[in-house]
Amino acid sequence: MSDYFLRAKLFKTKKRLGQNFLVDESVINRIVEEVTPEDTVLEIGPGAGFVTENIVNKAKKVYAVEIDEDAIEALAHIRTNRFCLIHNDILKTNLKDLEDTTFKVVANIPYYITSPILAHLLGEIDDLNNENRKRISEIILMVQWEVAQRLVANENSPSKQYGLLSILTQFNAEVELIQKVGRRSFYPAPKVDSALVRIKINDTPRVTVSDYTFLKRVVKACFATRRKNIKNSLINGGFDKAAVAKALAALNISENTRGETLAIEDFAKLSEELKNNG
Repeated sequence: MSDYFLRAKLFKTKKRLGQNFLVDESVINRIVEEVTPEDTVLEIGPGAGFVTENIVNKAKKVYAVEIDEDAIEALAHIRTNRFCLIHNDILKTNLKDLEDTTFKVVANIPYYITSPILAHLLGEIDDLNNENRKRISEIILMVQWEVAQRLVANENSPSKQYGLLSILTQFNAEVELIQKVGRRSFYPAPKVDSALVRIKINDTPRVTVSDYTFLKRVVKACFATRRKNIKNSLINGGFDKAAVAKALAALNISENTRGETLAIEDFAKLSEELKNNG
């Protein structure tokens, strides 16, 4: 039985915070491999500090943002000027307030808050000058397996996987699966498997359009009603019926196509056509 497992058992985990501590030494080592001596790391939700105490010995500096008071207490044993512990909600934390540098983000976050945290770090589709994203080189993220599949999904993936979260994440980044992580790698063991994902931030968005807010409206409309075809989804989303028909015809997209079969590049073309016909 590992030292991490025994230490996790002593910790007062809180279900409301979705706490499941990574206790598998091989997976912890895999995360640590992603960190170099040149990296300034932002760790989100360090919890009992099993990953933290390893990356502190390797990174240039580690900022850890933690909301749980018991975790703050548990992290007190890490004493080095390369470590800065911040008792705060990550959704209320701006990277520019920590240090004017580029961060590598390491995070093990619960399912219920994955989308808000990614939106906070990456910005929405039309948030071109997001201050947090500008300061991130990449994110090493532990999430539930189902969420990982959604993060890496594209138009060729099963339709349940590809959606708004896929596009939000991939709009300004390259996303890849590092490895699947079994539920027994955590304490308490969750009911589902997890996965380690790399999100590498790009300098520019994946597509260029004249109006990114309009593009966001188009994408949201197409995924809002999955059972409907793209024509009805767009009309339901408030777009003019004649403009929709004209745009789809111009791009040779069947009116019976479903939104989850379109690539980000297709949504960009559709957005421009609708904008011009509107």
